[in-house]
Amino acid sequence: MSEECSHNCNSCGADCNDRTQSQNFHKQPHQLSKIKKVIGVVSGKGGVGKSFVTSLLALHMNRKGKKTAILDADITGPSVPRMFGIKEKAMGSEVGIYPVSTENGIKIMSVNLLLENETDPVIWRGPILSGMVEQFWTDVIWDEIDVMFIDMPPGTGDVPLTVFQSIPLDGIVVVASPQELVSMIVSKSVNMAEKMNVPVLGIVENMSYYQCPDCGKRHSIFGESHVEVIARDYGITTIAKLPIEPEATNACDNGKIEDFYGESTKCIDEVFDII
Repeated sequence: MSEECSHNCNSCGADCNDRTQSQNFHKQPHQLSKIKKVIGVVSGKGGVGKSFVTSLLALHMNRKGKKTAILDADITGPSVPRMFGIKEKAMGSEVGIYPVSTENGIKIMSVNLLLENETDPVIWRGPILSGMVEQFWTDVIWDEIDVMFIDMPPGTGDVPLTVFQSIPLDGIVVVASPQELVSMIVSKSVNMAEKMNVPVLGIVENMSYYQCPDCGKRHSIFGESHVEVIARDYGITTIAKLPIEPEATNACDNGKIEDFYGESTKCIDEVFDII
């Protein structure tokens, strides 16, 4: 402790052993936004279907009559607008930026809604990416939202850290796939949430199995599941296992995710009533 210490830890950036209060870096949303609950959707690696799960969770709450939003924080790999078939661009004024609504009223903000072409690459360094995510929170006029889902980029780098620190998360949902290596990667995401004092609401194992339409037998295409072991180790009781569904892939590719209702949807509806 410095001799000049004011004993006000909230205004101090020093990392000392005498700190008595944790620093709060949370940013305030736009003054015209009223957001009741914020859920982050995270994964330790890419390619596990995190954006798909984010969309299913948003659809789940939307179908329950909740005012729902998706903040697409995966700036370099945005896919949410394409899944919902959104073609229009986000508009703004001197007051702020307005999100785009889907056919069923889910409000979405993504960098692809600002780019001239959806295939334009976003070649930015970490601080600029993090700043964009903060702007999606502070400068977008979300209006009244019951539940917002934040689709985070994979890993535990700059942008996920910015979300954890800048946005008041009520919890996270971890998305994984069945490979044995994933257990270590999932552990990283769960440990990060614990360090940031954010509760883990559940784990979704995507591509858990493929069910043969002829015989009904389930095949573990990507290996046997280890999600129960991970969940038990961390005291997580909510687990969803989503199958491989070609219909879901087609719906996402064609911008018709809102029209899709398959086994994955049913599983999310049954398991995630806690949100």
